[in-house]
Amino acid sequence: MIVEEPAAGSWFLLLVYEQERMDGMSITVNLYYTGTNGSARKFAEEMMRRGLVAAVRAEEGNERYEYFFPMEDEETVLLIDRWRDQAALDFHHKSPMMAQIAALRDKYRLRLRVERYVEEPR
Repeated sequence: MIVEEPAAGSWFLLLVYEQERMDGMSITVNLYYTGTNGSARKFAEEMMRRGLVAAVRAEEGNERYEYFFPMEDEETVLLIDRWRDQAALDFHHKSPMMAQIAALRDKYRLRLRVERYVEEPR
């Protein structure tokens, strides 16, 4: 398995990399946290400060856990959350950490919108 992105122009390596990555059924969940007066950004900052982001990233099967701030909506934070498979995502949802995340979401009075994408094996 290739662990680094292939160099530009390495088409064969790129195809091998993409095929190996696609062999599993990865699940990507986009979570949009929306609040007022900068509360969504404060939520993300507290998630980082408390070590919750690092803890999620360390969970078995987590492939990505990353916050983004949309340019056209300063009251929303986008979390891209990617998991190896449904079993890994289910384990995460049952973890005690989820209660901490929910408590922070309540603290900052955030609304949540979720989009889910599944990459099926080719």
